Amino acid sequence: MRKTYVTGGVAVVGVLALGAVFAGQTIVAGSPPPYLDAQTVAKGQELYAEHCAACHGDNLEGQGDWRTRDADGYLPAPPHDATGHTWHHPDAQLLEITKLGTAAIVGGVYQSRMSGFGDQLRDAQIISILAYIKSTWPARVVDIHNRINADAGG
Repeated sequence: MRKTYVTGGVAVVGVLALGAVFAGQTIVAGSPPPYLDAQTVAKGQELYAEHCAACHGDNLEGQGDWRTRDADGYLPAPPHDATGHTWHHPDAQLLEITKLGTAAIVGGVYQSRMSGFGDQLRDAQIISILAYIKSTWPARVVDIHNRINADAGG
């Protein structure tokens, strides 16, 4: 029987690590969280370029005027860099948004062109994309995001 461990007492690992456990990846005590693992980040960067960059930008910059709805009522794709709001959400929510689509998570009459990628990407792949995104944030933003994860129970 194979055991899966999450580094004890290190809330900063956050829900990305827990998501990796649930996705079948093993997080061994003392191993870095996904956003600090070079292989995971490199794979995430490749997958981001393939599945996300067309809308969210090659450099995570998002689409222009991303806070203003277009003529059809849709918000443009937000940036995933430190100027956006991605880091305001815990990793578990980011995983679900990516899998199911924004409207499925927000609910109501929220309109988004962000459809889910759950039929195209496995959880481990989504986790690597999120790890890549997080790896680009400044330390101050990563620290805040880690606290958000800890507060969310991650």
